Amino acid sequence: MKFSNIRLLVNDFDKAFTFYNDTLGLECTWGKPGENFASFNIGLESGLAIFKAELMGMAIDNFNTKKKGEFQDRSVIIIEVEDVSDTYVKLKSKGINFLTEPKDMPAWGIRVAHFRDTEENLLEIFSALPKDQWAEHLK
Repeated sequence: MKFSNIRLLVNDFDKAFTFYNDTLGLECTWGKPGENFASFNIGLESGLAIFKAELMGMAIDNFNTKKKGEFQDRSVIIIEVEDVSDTYVKLKSKGINFLTEPKDMPAWGIRVAHFRDTEENLLEIFSALPKDQWAEHLK
């Protein structure tokens, strides 16, 4: 496993983008206003990312948190792995209870699975999808 980035889940993407890019002056390494995802150089080229909270909520099936009485996540620790499905099986055998099974997210260009740590922090393991499975979403 390899640490990838910390992803902050935001409600107002453009406002957050302006804050990190313009106000703090962090170098944007991916994304722009009006999109769903952006990453910034914090000494690690894409070490800090922002992402629309509602999209992560839909990915882990807790979008309607007010109905369920659950909380809306505000951040995610992102860990890159060689093979999500293989890592999922290994971690599950160690007692990790996953929120989602491995699934392809073509619009994101990655395969993912999500779980929580002992303090209820959200974690995502991911590996890149072959480019032919997601390139059409860049258009």
